[in-house]
Amino acid sequence: MTRWVFGVEPLPQSLEVASLLRRIAGLVMSLEAPDAALDRLTAALRSAEAELARIAPRYLTPRVGRATDSDGRVYIDHARDIGAFNPCFPTYAIRVDGERASGTVSFPIAYEGPPGVVNGGFLAVFFDSVVQHHNCDLGIAGKTTAMNVTFRRPTPLASELSFEIERSVADGRITSLARLARDGVVLCEAEVRAVAGDLAALPEVSPRRDRA
Repeated sequence: MTRWVFGVEPLPQSLEVASLLRRIAGLVMSLEAPDAALDRLTAALRSAEAELARIAPRYLTPRVGRATDSDGRVYIDHARDIGAFNPCFPTYAIRVDGERASGTVSFPIAYEGPPGVVNGGFLAVFFDSVVQHHNCDLGIAGKTTAMNVTFRRPTPLASELSFEIERSVADGRITSLARLARDGVVLCEAEVRAVAGDLAALPEVSPRRDRA
């Protein structure tokens, strides 16, 4: 079984920054009043933005396929653990056991919708992420073509939740059924459908470039 990988590994620094930004977002959202610490944070972020803009690629198109030799940006592998390098995505722990997978997740304040509850859009992002992680680990994956999420109960923030996935592959299509629960009570469910793609047919991805 060949794990599905498409893109390059994130920088170790990116992993640290993503986790830090997610935690800072929650702290900022929790403040009761303006504070000088926020002014210092804003100044530091503006300075970092200007410095990074000077060394980042000029064009945002990823160097994939026909754009491999372009002046665009490197493409990071999105097969699994996207939240590790992108703070906009949730993080989770997953165990893959053939056509079944299970794991745990906890949503911090950054993903809040109604008071104390996870925004439904982030739950859809979560389901798509763990289902594709499952598919990619089994070596048969592809683009998501449809998703139906059913919200049964509010999903609480800052609570350890468990999830399960069952999938089947037939006629070039992957169908995954996923459930998110707390203490055995199902909070929401998703049916996710994807194309069973061919890893060998994927376009070329440019590696990172030596800036020396």
